[in-house]
Amino acid sequence: MITIDKLCYHSGLRYENAGEKFAFAVVTLMICVMSRSMAVAAVVLAVMGGLTVWKGKIPLIRYLRFLTVPLAFLVLSTAAIMFNISKTPLDLFAVSLGEWYLTAGSHSFFYALQLIFTALAAVSCLYFLSFTTPMPDILEVLRKLHCPKLLIEMMLLIYRFIFILLDTASAISTSQDCRLGNRNYRTALRSFGMLGSVLMIRAVNRSNRLYDAMETRCYDGTIRVLSESHPPKRKVVALIIGFELLLFAFALWRRFFS
Repeated sequence: MITIDKLCYHSGLRYENAGEKFAFAVVTLMICVMSRSMAVAAVVLAVMGGLTVWKGKIPLIRYLRFLTVPLAFLVLSTAAIMFNISKTPLDLFAVSLGEWYLTAGSHSFFYALQLIFTALAAVSCLYFLSFTTPMPDILEVLRKLHCPKLLIEMMLLIYRFIFILLDTASAISTSQDCRLGNRNYRTALRSFGMLGSVLMIRAVNRSNRLYDAMETRCYDGTIRVLSESHPPKRKVVALIIGFELLLFAFALWRRFFS
């Protein structure tokens, strides 16, 4: 299983109502993105991280490691907004490089920070949902929201094949290591190409076998999955509504009155 999936099934919020968690994560994400405020993003990041680690009982170090992946991407992608190479120094700082300057303006620098905080807070909302809600429960929520059946079935099949392909790729990679297929760069590159080609062939074969198995079991165009029922709690619903109203009011205040 994928690490996120393992943590999800061992989460302290695993048996809470999936609709509550889905609505909480999605509405918070929408408010965070629409507000475009570092203060709102910081609140969302703190609340989502706190709930995931404290209530969800996800190890803090592991949660921070998961956050470093999007953080590294965001820093690299916003570097072009933060820094400029120009003959004219800007107001924040400037480092002389002969006739040119490595410089940054205060407006562009803080705009890049705002993008980083907002995107990281949005990722924390998705992490909250991923670390606390199994995929079948999320698909059940989407079904109740009347999402297209084809889309839900595609998501379910893709989710299933992720584990199959990872397991197959791991077995092939172990076999290549045992045969010294990665002893140098040239052989490692050749082994990687062979792994990709074999993995694609096996994926197609397995998909055909899966469809044949579904047909023999009277597949009628709908994949039926058993889902657990966890009724919503009034106290939790009230807390979610109260938090979203406070966050929305705070976002409006930051946008129009701050």
